[in-house]
Amino acid sequence: MPSFDRLSAIGIAGAVQSGSRSAVDIVRDAIARADAYDAVQPAVWISRVAENVVLAQARDVDGRIAAGEHLPLAGVPFAIKDNIDLAGAATTAACPDFAYTPKTSATVVQRLVDAGAVPIGKTNLDQFATGLSGTRSPYGALGAVYNRDFISGGSSSGSAVAVAVGLVAFALGTDTAGSGRVPAAFNHLVGLKPTKGRWSTRGVVPACRSLDCVTVLSSTVADAARVDEVAAAFDEGDPFSRHAPEQKSARTPDRFRVGVPSRLEWLSDDQSERLFDAALQRVVAMGGRPVEIDMAPLSAAARFLYQGPWVAERAAAVETLLAANPAAIHPVVREIIEGGSRYSALDAFKAEYELRALQRAAEALWKTIDVLLLPTAPTTYRIDEMLANPILLNSNLGLYTNFVNLLDMSAIAVPAGFRDNRTGFGVTFIAPAWGGHKLLDLAQRYEDIAPMPAPPALDL
Repeated sequence: MPSFDRLSAIGIAGAVQSGSRSAVDIVRDAIARADAYDAVQPAVWISRVAENVVLAQARDVDGRIAAGEHLPLAGVPFAIKDNIDLAGAATTAACPDFAYTPKTSATVVQRLVDAGAVPIGKTNLDQFATGLSGTRSPYGALGAVYNRDFISGGSSSGSAVAVAVGLVAFALGTDTAGSGRVPAAFNHLVGLKPTKGRWSTRGVVPACRSLDCVTVLSSTVADAARVDEVAAAFDEGDPFSRHAPEQKSARTPDRFRVGVPSRLEWLSDDQSERLFDAALQRVVAMGGRPVEIDMAPLSAAARFLYQGPWVAERAAAVETLLAANPAAIHPVVREIIEGGSRYSALDAFKAEYELRALQRAAEALWKTIDVLLLPTAPTTYRIDEMLANPILLNSNLGLYTNFVNLLDMSAIAVPAGFRDNRTGFGVTFIAPAWGGHKLLDLAQRYEDIAPMPAPPALDL
C-alpha cells in the first residue's frame, strides 16, 4: 500500500518547476494513492478522470516547463467537488438524475489547470451542497479520516478527505453555510472561504447563488494562499463576480484586537471548549488582545439561511428537477428545499430589510475589533447519530458559520487540536469582505506560533 502522507502544493510545484521531479511521476503516485484508498473509503470520489487523460495532462505540464514556462502549480494533483464543472466529466452535485457533462470547465478550475495543476477527479458531497455532515449523498456517507465512525463534515466531504489522506495536495470545495470550513475542522485542514465574488462561481451548480463561494481545502496556510493567488480574478462572465478593491496592507498589525463572544454554546462538548480556550491563548501570544463581543446580530443573521426565504433560492437552483422528479432528490435535502415554497416575494423583501439592519450592526463590530475568532463548529457527531437526527444536528454544526456569507465576510478555518476520540477541532478567523489577505497573514502567524501536534494515525 502506498504512503498516505500529506502532499504539499508548494513543494510539488517547486520540484516540478526545478526539474527534480516530473509531473508524470507526481500524478502516477496520486493515482496509486487514490486506488489504494478506495478500499478504505470508496465514497471519496463520484468520478475519477481516466488515467490516460491525467497522464496526458501531466506530460503537457512537463512539456510546458521544458519550454521555459513558469507554472505556480506545476504538476500539483487536485480534486474538484462535484458541483463544480470539469470539461468532459459529468457534474452530478451528488444527484445522478441531475447529471450533465459540461464542455468547458468552471472558471476557477480552468485557471488552476492553466497554472499547471492536474485534476484527479470529482469528489463526493452532501447533495446539492445542502448539509454540513457529509452523510446526504446517494454515493455514500464519509467518515472523518482519523475516526471514521464520526462524520467527515460537509458539504465538501470528499474534498476534505482527499486532502487529509494525501490523495491530492489541495481540493476545491464550495461554502454557502460553512461547507468548506466545517470539514476542514473535522479533518485537521485549512479551509479558506474568500469574499463572495473574489473567486468566480461560473460553472458551479448553485446552492444559494447570491451567497455561494468556491473554497480551497489544504494542509497548510501557504498552500491555500498559493491557490488563492491563482484562482482569484474578476470574471466578466459571472454576474456575481466583483472587482477587488486596492489593498492598503496585506498584514494584520503585530498588536491586534480579537473579538471573542461573551458566551459560546458548546452543546455539552467540554473538550471543544478546552481546545478553543487553548487556541485563544495562542492568539494572545501572537499579539491578540481579546475584546468581548455580542454574537446576537450574527446569530440572528445565521437563522435566515435555513429559516428564511434564502431556502427558496436553494429551490430555484433545482426547480426543474424538483417539479419533474422529486423522488430523485435525497429525502432530507428534498425536505429542506421544498420548504422554500412557503416564502413569498413579500417575505423575501422583509427578510432582506432585516438582514440589512443586521449587517449594519455587524459592521459596527469592526470599529472595536480587527478580527473575530470563533470555533469552526461547536461539536461533532457519529455518523449513526447524524442519520438518526439529520436536520437538528446538522443545524448545530452551523452555529458559527451560517452568518458569514449572509453578512459578506471572509473567513479561514485552521486546525486547533484533537478531541480524545481523535476527531479534529478547528477555529476560524473572520474579517470583513476583502479581508482575505490579512486573514491569510494572521493564519500563517498562528500556524507558525502554534504548530499543531502531529495528527493521530489515519483510520485505515
